[in-house]
Amino acid sequence: MSAARGTRRTQWAAGSAVALALLFAGAATVAAARGDTADGKQPQAASAAVRAPATDSADAGFARDMAVHHQQAVEMSFIVRDRTQDEDVRRFAYDIANTQANQRGMLLGWLDLWELPKVAVAGQEPMAWMATHGDHGGRSAGDGHDMAGMDGMAGMGDMTAGSGSGFTAHDGALMPGMATRTELDRLRKADGKQAEILYLQLMTDHHKGGVAMARGCAELCTVKAERRLAQGMVEAQQSELDAMAQMLSARGAEPR
Repeated sequence: MSAARGTRRTQWAAGSAVALALLFAGAATVAAARGDTADGKQPQAASAAVRAPATDSADAGFARDMAVHHQQAVEMSFIVRDRTQDEDVRRFAYDIANTQANQRGMLLGWLDLWELPKVAVAGQEPMAWMATHGDHGGRSAGDGHDMAGMDGMAGMGDMTAGSGSGFTAHDGALMPGMATRTELDRLRKADGKQAEILYLQLMTDHHKGGVAMARGCAELCTVKAERRLAQGMVEAQQSELDAMAQMLSARGAEPR
């Protein structure tokens, strides 16, 4: 194995280590927040820290759904790493995998902190929290944050995987923008430029779905830290969408 190839594998291993470290750090944070004082009484600050949103809230729904959404982005990025030798695409994929693995750790850590399930309850559709809370904004009734007035949310109701929407989960694609099992199989079998183009097209769709969902949380979630994370996702992924459009153009292709 060449030194360059060894270095690349070390970088990807380091990315996985970062994600694991974040998960362990999150677990430690949760344990500390739930810990008792020496006299057996929970500190007031810790008690406030674990005051949780409801399991059907926008906060919990976003955390669960975006964790699933992010996991597929990480998976696709690891797939393309082994299907191309193009350093620009490999570096871009590494950045996405590292960032979204870390964010996923934060989202799952919050669910732990709130003592809420990491998976939706039986019968609850992905992204149902957007439709459920869209009419009253999730923060307080009558504060003006309705579904129709959200920045960038026009038409999102047609994409939501809930009852009566235009989006229907199929072939492993649980939410808008997610790749199907068939598309992931195509990516695994592609090589070189073909793999690069397919990855960039799939990730473009993925980011568009993720941006719409993150905008929903930025409007509907009640936890300030989660709203800040969601807004950061919007800004970062919009920038990455521009970068992917340029990378596709350089390869004689365009978004689907």
